[in-house]
Amino acid sequence: MTPLRASGICFDYDGVDVLHDVDVDLPAGAVTAVIGSNGSGKSTLVEILAGVLAPREGRVERDGDIALVVQRVRVPETLPLTVREAVAMGTWSRRRPRRAVRAAVDDALDRVGLAAHARRSIHALSGGQRQRALIAQGIARDARILLLDEPAAGLDAASRERTREILRDEAARGRAIGWVTHDEEDVLRADHLVHLAHGRRVA
Repeated sequence: MTPLRASGICFDYDGVDVLHDVDVDLPAGAVTAVIGSNGSGKSTLVEILAGVLAPREGRVERDGDIALVVQRVRVPETLPLTVREAVAMGTWSRRRPRRAVRAAVDDALDRVGLAAHARRSIHALSGGQRQRALIAQGIARDARILLLDEPAAGLDAASRERTREILRDEAARGRAIGWVTHDEEDVLRADHLVHLAHGRRVA
């Protein structure tokens, strides 16, 4: 089946509807861009797809583990955390032999181009590098579905391009990728679009 399918999704905040009867399919092996103006319901939809929020109406069917990467996660400066440790957090969802965990983390770091930074503090990374570390968490988790809420917002052009390349590579490995974006280049590179306007999906 399609790794993630949502149908008839409705959601409200304090009685004010923000999503109206939205259907979404995220196919494996493809990048799906979720687009729309500010306030159109994009982030809310992604949180529902990830299971963070529950819809008022509708259903979400998931066939596989999900990793959610949000925009610019803040890690407390007082928390001593290396890049490797941050990526390893993605493996906590299930028990695996230590050797398998180490291999998964090493592979994830390599795939996002952060192997050389594994022992650095997560706080020492640039914004683009930190977002790549968060994507690596999902890769290390071996999530079949990657959902991202504007992971490249505010980053420079090179970092945005690197993010696109990583997501394209992960889609080629069979993952279903869904990401919220305002970037025109992201839209041009996407395989599919989910366009929201005033909480409704439009053509």
